[in-house]
Amino acid sequence: MISVIIPHLDQPEMLRKCLASLTREINPRLSVEIIVVDNGSNPLPTEVCAAFPNVRLLSEPVPGPGPARNLGVLHAVGDILAFIDADCIAAEGWLLEIEHQFSRNTQKSILGGDVRIQCENPSRPTLLESYESVFAYRMKEYIAKQGFTGTGNLAVRAEVFASIGGFGGIDIAEDRDWGQRALQRGYRTYYCPGMVVYHPARKTLGELAQKWDRHTAHDFARLKARRGWWVLWILRAAAIAVSPIAEVTRIGSSDRLRGWRARVLAFAGVVMVRSYRSGIMLALAFGASAPNLSQRWNRKASMALPRGTSKARS
Repeated sequence: MISVIIPHLDQPEMLRKCLASLTREINPRLSVEIIVVDNGSNPLPTEVCAAFPNVRLLSEPVPGPGPARNLGVLHAVGDILAFIDADCIAAEGWLLEIEHQFSRNTQKSILGGDVRIQCENPSRPTLLESYESVFAYRMKEYIAKQGFTGTGNLAVRAEVFASIGGFGGIDIAEDRDWGQRALQRGYRTYYCPGMVVYHPARKTLGELAQKWDRHTAHDFARLKARRGWWVLWILRAAAIAVSPIAEVTRIGSSDRLRGWRARVLAFAGVVMVRSYRSGIMLALAFGASAPNLSQRWNRKASMALPRGTSKARS
């Protein structure tokens, strides 16, 4: 059986589309259960989940997608665990590909798939759609260079997950942490190009900034434990600021963009994003609060900050 686990927070319509994409391919060949773990929505997506077969709704009050996924695992009965995010749409055959990969090769324990941007109008992508088509969710590269894949398109044998342990909390990048712990225990993540999910691009630069606030705070916390961290961090901030120049070739040769308009927009996007990242890195170096940045994933977390600490907007 495949247990599909979906963390959810205040995205009922996206969750509905996600569940529709999963349930359309359930057939007698597959034994599937779907577990949605809500992470603080008001109201709970009860009606959305009830509209689809084989869907259970759980609630995890501890903020963060990692704790939500862990609760789903505790209640799962499948020998394969498949993770997808509530704002993703599974391509046709996603579940069948997971089942096929694991049944064909018993040596494979962890799979990471391809995540593509779903453009509202593919013939005229927005700046953020163009940028994220090239620079977001580069799972093949993450697996090859860093040994992890994103938890929005991940499948693992249940006994292997138990051996590795659960995902971390909101204070770390839980996908990278989990994947690298798996690698340290001798489990390789295999890239599976036929295991495809679609993710909408972010609507605003503010949403993208929120993502980089969190990831940069995680990177800062890791590097700060090293001797000479401040100089290394400043040098990294400077390198990121000038790095868009090196991305011209990647943008020009990308098979995920069509036409020069989309490529120009992608380059404008990478300049804006890298400039922002460099700026918040410098802010952290000169005293900004990393915990405040990392807690922005879940508004409940920022509402629960101690008195006297500024609240982060979700």
